Amino acid sequence: MNRFLKIGLIAALFAMAFASCVPQKKMLYLKEAQMAAENISKEYVNDRTVDYKLQPGDNLYIRFINIVDEKSTASLAGETFGRSNYMSSDASIYLQSYTMDEDGCIELPLTGKIELRNLTVDQAKEKMQTELDKYMNETTIIVKLSNFNLTVLGEVVRPGMYKVYQSQINLFEAVAMAGNMTNFAKNNEVKIIRQTDNGSEIVTVDMGAADILSSPYYYLKPNDIIYVEPLKIKQWGFTTFPYSTVLSVVSLAVTLYLAFKK
Repeated sequence: MNRFLKIGLIAALFAMAFASCVPQKKMLYLKEAQMAAENISKEYVNDRTVDYKLQPGDNLYIRFINIVDEKSTASLAGETFGRSNYMSSDASIYLQSYTMDEDGCIELPLTGKIELRNLTVDQAKEKMQTELDKYMNETTIIVKLSNFNLTVLGEVVRPGMYKVYQSQINLFEAVAMAGNMTNFAKNNEVKIIRQTDNGSEIVTVDMGAADILSSPYYYLKPNDIIYVEPLKIKQWGFTTFPYSTVLSVVSLAVTLYLAFKK
């Protein structure tokens, strides 16, 4: 085997090894966590406030509790909210909740339409409680946002739209729902698209930096879109390095060389 062929084989093997490796620093979350190995701790404060404003199309789970007359409460709610009547599916959540119309209102028996647009859940509860007190005594309202949607796109294992059945969720939990990031994810440039009163807002966050824990975008809001950008290496056109193809080409080249050398 001549010198030229040896150099070619070495170059091919080096290219495979280089292309198949993604720098570990590109795959790490919370890089400052390495300080723990040096017995250094740091606290990241996040003064989060639940300030999501209700919008048309939101679903509210509303339960009425009357300690005097449970039957009247069930009649007012339009359904019987017993322990056995648990919201276990998207369909049941939809049927057991009130959907805000295009004017930002919901309609309850007795009280009629109540506008809740741009109110927080707590503010909406107070407003409905005030209206209900005009018609019924000793009745308490429980109000929750039934669910909200999150969309996770880009370099994650399972991109798609996810429904969240809890009052809050952070960025790491959302990525975990989508199966975590792939090896080709650029975790230092994760985009969050959020709806605001003035339109859509796009921000870029670094999930590799520990200060994400104190970011105002650490906690997500309903209808947020998370887009994880790919590394530049993905632009080569394959997600995993084609070892078999390269080895086949090298083997063919060696075979042809030996055949013609004779």
